Amino acid sequence: MSEIPQTASYDVKVKGPEAGDDILAMSCDEIARVMEESGQKRFRGRQIYEWLHIRHAGSFDDMTNLPKALRQELAGRFHIPALREEEVLTSRIDGTRKFLFALDDGNVIESVLMRYSYGLTACISSQAGCRMGCRFCASTIGGRVRDLSAGEMIRQVTRMSEAAGERIGHVVIMGSGEPLDNYDNLVRFLRIMGDPEGECLSLRDITVSTCGIVPDIYRLAGEGLPVTLALSLHAPSQEKRERLMPIAKKYPLGEVMEAMKAYYEKTGRRITFEYSCVDGENTSPRDAAMLADLVRGMNCHINLIPVNPVEERPYRRPERPRIEAFRGMLEKRGISVTIRREMGRDINGACGQLRHRYLDGRL
Repeated sequence: MSEIPQTASYDVKVKGPEAGDDILAMSCDEIARVMEESGQKRFRGRQIYEWLHIRHAGSFDDMTNLPKALRQELAGRFHIPALREEEVLTSRIDGTRKFLFALDDGNVIESVLMRYSYGLTACISSQAGCRMGCRFCASTIGGRVRDLSAGEMIRQVTRMSEAAGERIGHVVIMGSGEPLDNYDNLVRFLRIMGDPEGECLSLRDITVSTCGIVPDIYRLAGEGLPVTLALSLHAPSQEKRERLMPIAKKYPLGEVMEAMKAYYEKTGRRITFEYSCVDGENTSPRDAAMLADLVRGMNCHINLIPVNPVEERPYRRPERPRIEAFRGMLEKRGISVTIRREMGRDINGACGQLRHRYLDGRL
């Protein structure tokens, strides 16, 4: 796998076939400054921002309290990501919906809408594809095509909210892509989503999942954004983690764990460790003992995930009794652990699998 480069500076320009700058990726203050520079009153920026992030307007024509000439100027200069529904699968088991969205440039991404007792949770993608190369993941097949803008990430949430007819209360950035590999767009997304004058979602109800890009874990800790950070751990040792996750060769497990501890110390937010259970790989009694030793003393929770089989990969999930036994071994060692409830397992359960089938011409 190629080296992970330093994150480029943020650029709001994301071109579609008839697009200008992605206005959903801009803060209220940025839009207001653009209005002033264009000879408009500053309050026009607030009006536009409210249309985008409170009323969720899909076009500038919807912004009826703006002068027609201004709406035309906006349409010629800016772009609101559309995210056309290419496919929607609904689970007959629990009602989970998996969306295949087409972007304005023809790329496709996956998003998932899940209902829990506490409300709706949206799982969104941060990139079209992924270059992290995790061996058991469908999202990495074909690699990363490009980053998503903050506006495209926001639009996933609002499009699914529109489809459900109700507000989404929790967001997990665990779909296709590595969020910290798209760092600047991620942070911009978080700031806009948490803006009390806009999307107004509590940042404590947002979870960011990372495979462990160490420098950016430290950066995120200093942003003042109280999101939950979830580490895709998947193995209790450096050797096993390298087999499953090539990124571990660049960022060794010891360095990743130190970064996670620093994140907790800086933010006070309990750490989550995501641990995909892979048959014959990481659920032995020795694995349980090593995992317990690895996280001992940390304010953390381990989320066991029965791995979803992917056609092109040899990895399979253990039988349910094996996973439950593994949980028991961790609990006996005083570790907070749960087995993730499987949502939508009858609708291409593996992350990235629906997108891969679409690109492969099987949909």
